[in-house]
Amino acid sequence: MRYKDAAGPPAERVKDLLARMTTEEKIGQLTQPFGWKMYEKQQGGNIALSAEFQEQVRKGAIGSLYGTLRADPWTEVTLENGLSPAEGARAVNEIQRFAVEESRLGIPILFGEECSHGHMAIGATVFPVPLLIGSTWNVPLYEEMCRAVALETRSQGGAATYSPVLDVVRDPRWGRTEECFGEDPYLIGELATASVQGLQGDRLDGEGSLIATLKHFVAYGASEGGRNAGPAHIGKRELHEVDLYPFRKGVEAGAMSIMPAYNEIDGVPCTSNDELLNGLLREEWGFDGFIITDCGAINMLAWGHDVAKDGAEASAMSLKAGIDMEMSGAMFGVHLQEALEQGLITEADLDRAAGRVLEAKFKLGLFDRPYVDPAAAERIIGSKEHRELAREIARQGIVLLKNEASALPLSKAGAGKIAVIGPNADNSYNQLGDYTSPQPRENIVTLLGGIREALGDDAADRVLYAPGCRIQGDSREGFASALAAAEQADVVVLALGGSSARDFGEGTIDLRTGASVVSGLAQSEMECGEGIDRTGLHLMGVQLELAQAIHKLGKRLIVVYINGRPIVEPWIDEHADAIVEAWYPGQEGGAALADILFGDVNPSGRLTISVPKHVGQLPVYYYGKRSRGKRYLEMDVKPRYPFGYGLSYTTFEYSDVTLSSEQISADGETVATVKVTNTGTAAGTETVQLYVGDKVSSITRPAKELKGFARVALEPGETREVSFTIGREHLQMLDRNLLPVVEPGEFEIMVGRHVEDVIGATLVVSAEEV
Repeated sequence: MRYKDAAGPPAERVKDLLARMTTEEKIGQLTQPFGWKMYEKQQGGNIALSAEFQEQVRKGAIGSLYGTLRADPWTEVTLENGLSPAEGARAVNEIQRFAVEESRLGIPILFGEECSHGHMAIGATVFPVPLLIGSTWNVPLYEEMCRAVALETRSQGGAATYSPVLDVVRDPRWGRTEECFGEDPYLIGELATASVQGLQGDRLDGEGSLIATLKHFVAYGASEGGRNAGPAHIGKRELHEVDLYPFRKGVEAGAMSIMPAYNEIDGVPCTSNDELLNGLLREEWGFDGFIITDCGAINMLAWGHDVAKDGAEASAMSLKAGIDMEMSGAMFGVHLQEALEQGLITEADLDRAAGRVLEAKFKLGLFDRPYVDPAAAERIIGSKEHRELAREIARQGIVLLKNEASALPLSKAGAGKIAVIGPNADNSYNQLGDYTSPQPRENIVTLLGGIREALGDDAADRVLYAPGCRIQGDSREGFASALAAAEQADVVVLALGGSSARDFGEGTIDLRTGASVVSGLAQSEMECGEGIDRTGLHLMGVQLELAQAIHKLGKRLIVVYINGRPIVEPWIDEHADAIVEAWYPGQEGGAALADILFGDVNPSGRLTISVPKHVGQLPVYYYGKRSRGKRYLEMDVKPRYPFGYGLSYTTFEYSDVTLSSEQISADGETVATVKVTNTGTAAGTETVQLYVGDKVSSITRPAKELKGFARVALEPGETREVSFTIGREHLQMLDRNLLPVVEPGEFEIMVGRHVEDVIGATLVVSAEEV
């Protein structure tokens, strides 16, 4: 059997194996049922395989499993009935062993897992959400995180992950904003490359390598009204220049998997878009991996988009368009045989899709090394090194929005009291974000915990705590204890924001005492996350009232936002002494916040998403066209906090932007150099941002487009030169035929601390060689 020869090229092994397979076995390779439903945990951490699973494997009807180790309220896998890192590895080995030994051809299973900001399994490290990761502007650091995630996931047998999310956010009312890196395609493209390199490593069959799945392909972040999976009203030019750009960078980096989006573009659902999947992705870009649907996406073709009359037609439509595997398997596993009998698909269609899946399995080394080492999983998953990495990412991605009269940093010395108040001050799940597994309380460092840890023995005397209110609801029963705590304090740290925490059965808290209430009445206050879209961006419940009541006491007020989308609260922008945007900072988020609040770390995070003054300004993403208008009757169109914005405990000055060549040809290059000086008294890291603007163009262009960035660490008084090479890739646009071209003329080269604070020079591009 040639396909069992480990020395054989994957293509030859695939050809040999396909020739031996039945139609049912080929269809099985295209189906991915829910893995957590295939077994039950037994006493002692062992598992019992379900009868259905055993029957399906013997028939060759299962080629992949989704979320075998996923734990959350949807899967109903808890800390009690879930598997530890070592138990999970042993369970995957047992499942894999049954598939290899009991199926006719011994084809191993591909285990796909969710890893948006950490492997979604019991015990795995919970890193900050992608919106915070974007705010670090640190591409190598993110690649390091992806390596850690790949190591943790592969050590348990997971071989594919459904990340990174490369959607470009247009409307932050969209609940999945937290899963994205921000609003700029260039920055997302750089992170896309890093994620593929970090997850897939040097070779897919490495012990710590995962298949990266670029999602959601495409324009998922441009949905109508910010509603999840809504239609994307977008022209081809914008689609190619903005939304497709990060995916192209990911494909160029070697991504092995793509997941189409739920939405439609110009009337055609992405799941059945032949032009998009076969035409652009495979033929034009040369993508040679496999395409997997999102959960239930094929079902939507018949019952949602209504472009197919039934399951057979929907399945055939998607397979013909280029889909190779269905997450859930509910349509392919049931209807592809029927579609074949009706002549809607051919055996060649099945061979093509099954061949792509099998080739991925060969490249992953699953046929030759199908099992993992439980001891390695126990050692790697949730390791101290990975927790430290999570803390460092949170430190670099937390953004200081306001710091009036140097309200921050706080002092660790002295006897001044600190009141830590708010619904997100000590709620562990509220700082983790969506797509998170259940967590032991001791694994999470909340803001309150971080402050207490930072103050050490003094914390008992100096730190007061009261929750004050909840994220949602109109209960003010906690106001009295919160105000009493604030009255005793010298400074108030008020933790407000949102929650993407699903119902983990944690009960609730007593608003008067802050104690946990184990009542069996779990309360989810989700106002963000998948499927949780909003009409506004204001704080929910009575959080603003709590802030206003505390402010009346005249105390120094530090507001810390813990949330998954921008918050628009003009009163807080005006009245708080300092504002810190922490997004969902992960399991070490409280420790990272304390590092920043006490000045052990100088904040260096910069916004990757514009924060509007009012929701009526949406959309406010920075790269809008010059013709978009200047104001409304009530206000201008400028955001409250622009793209790239973020403060530091020191100050930076930019000067002397120069170009190595002020005139180049379309294929030429120039180097832009700027001097950056730390003019303050503290060491700090500045994110230097490069923007390019085409002064006159045949097609309307944005006034500014990000084309480069660099994090620069500077000591007080230190000056460094920062340089960017500018060439065709940075200057080109798409012409009327959507072909890349660099038009002759003047370009504005701008460098600065954020998109609204830049200095520049003029570059002339000549029609002839210079």
